[in-house]
Amino acid sequence: MAEDLPDPVRRSDLERLALRADCSACVGLCCVAPAFSASADFAFDKPAGQPCPHLATDFRCGIHTELRQRGFAGCTVFDCFGAGQKVVRSFRTAHPTERDGANWRADPERAAQLFDAFTVMRQLHELLWYLAAARSHPAARSRWSQVQRLLDETELLSSGSPEDLVALDLAGHRARVADELRRVSEVVRVVPGPDLGGRDLIGADLRGADLRGADLREALFVTQLQVNAARGSSSTRLPAVVTRPSHWPAR
Repeated sequence: MAEDLPDPVRRSDLERLALRADCSACVGLCCVAPAFSASADFAFDKPAGQPCPHLATDFRCGIHTELRQRGFAGCTVFDCFGAGQKVVRSFRTAHPTERDGANWRADPERAAQLFDAFTVMRQLHELLWYLAAARSHPAARSRWSQVQRLLDETELLSSGSPEDLVALDLAGHRARVADELRRVSEVVRVVPGPDLGGRDLIGADLRGADLRGADLREALFVTQLQVNAARGSSSTRLPAVVTRPSHWPAR
């Protein structure tokens, strides 16, 4: 029962829910900033910084309901961890007098900075997801205070302006977070749970993995992106903060 969970667990779940993407509050950044190559996931090549030809003028995908059928399974898997809407919000806060705000089409001189800020923000939000997961795992209670310090620091970094984000020593910060996540993993793996419980899935490539009937509720560092890329069913048990993909069969 939720009321039986310690406060850090409930707080961490809420924090991770806040890291879900809200495309309605973004300007199609994931359809422009990243590059992708023709493969089983994408139907053609697209350089970084170039808009996908399927991106409409209202920043919506013109083939959203047919992505998998049209060869863009990779788009249905991608997760920005809520970075898109936060970059747009921070850009408009930092430049309140600019008429079009974060409209990269109207302001090509700002576009590169906006795309770079999105790339950095996505990585910071991914770290926030992992840190919140670490602080919520009961088996990692002995590391909660150390995790909390890094979580607060990462949140502060993610609150900077686009200029601040681009100037960050992201590699150094990632290294310090990675060291702590490894310590958490070592603690959690000592206490195995049911099925995949206690398994560290950080960075695991689950594309095409058969998760039908699997129990991931106590697996460590599970992301929406990983679940989106896997094969599952109604019998797959997921963490409370991860949504069952719409392309999974109902049965």
